[in-house]
This record gives sequence, structure tokens and C-alpha cells, in this order.
Amino acid sequence: MLKKRDLQDSHTLYELMTHPDVFPFVRQKADSYEEFIFITKQTIEAEERGELISRTILDEWGAPIGTINLYDIEDNAGFLGTWLGKSYHGKGYNSPAKDAFFQELFYEVGIETVFMRIRKVNIRSIKAAEKLPYVVKANETRKSVYEQLNANGEIYDLYEIPKDLYTFHLLRNGSHQTDSSQLLEA
Repeated sequence: MLKKRDLQDSHTLYELMTHPDVFPFVRQKADSYEEFIFITKQTIEAEERGELISRTILDEWGAPIGTINLYDIEDNAGFLGTWLGKSYHGKGYNSPAKDAFFQELFYEVGIETVFMRIRKVNIRSIKAAEKLPYVVKANETRKSVYEQLNANGEIYDLYEIPKDLYTFHLLRNGSHQTDSSQLLEA
């Protein structure tokens, strides 16, 4: 379902990323294939330095369909960024990809907190995030992070996935995730 980023997937991922329904939600935008290759190389190098964690999301046949990332890692916390190609929206790939990524982050890498910034105008993503039992709205509880995100105006809501709450959710419900909510921007 997930694999480390490599250049072999670049052509497919670039084609998926440039769709107008996907491109606005991608953090690392590239306006050309060459720029995408450059950004992918930078991403791989940044992961080697411990600055981020980036995985390619695969379909059941091993084809690349999107990426999931943890950016701005600091003090065992970071920001989630994920996107899927348009033709894969609503097909049930998002939730298993997040579960696999959270398993790696929390139980293999030692991340304690995953943050999500969601645009206040993105009602669909906000509703999807708030349905998840292990997600906490953190505008008030993480005021300094929230203010940093919104230094240029009230653009984002801040959500937090703490390791202990995610672990409690897994213990209570088993590792099988039944919510197929799709977070378009995280």
C-alpha cells in the first residue's frame, strides 16, 4: 500500500498531480515534469536528513496513485500532507493509506503527534476530519501553532492526531478502520 519515494514513479505521479481537482491541494507543486523530478530528489534527500517522511501510495496492483507525507518534523511532531489522483478519489484508498502511515510514524519512527492544517473554506475535509475518533481540533489547545499557521490571516483550522489517542482507537476497535472518509487536504 505504501513505499518509499523513488524516481521511477515520477512520471505517473506527475500526471496524477497536475489534475485541476488535485493540484490546488498539493503542497509541493511542480509546473513541469523536470521540476517534479527535482522536487522528488529534494524530498528523498530531506527524508535522509530526517526533515520529513514521504511515501508513495500504491493501488492493489502496485501502481502509484498519490503520496502521503509528514512535513516540518520537529519535537517528534509534523504536518500531514496527502493527495490522491482524481481517478482514485472516493475509492477507499485514503483511509488505509493513512492507517499504514500512522502505524509507521507512531510505532516505528517514534512520532508522537501528527498535525493537519485544513483550510477553513474546505468544509468537506473539516467534516471528514471531525468524524475521525482520534482527531482533535487544536485551534485552542495548540494556540501557538495555530497562530503561526494563520500569521497572514484566518486561513486554516488546526487538527491534531496524538499517538495515545490513535493507540486507544486501535485498541478499542482493532486495527481495522471502517470509516472511509476522504480528507482532500490535510
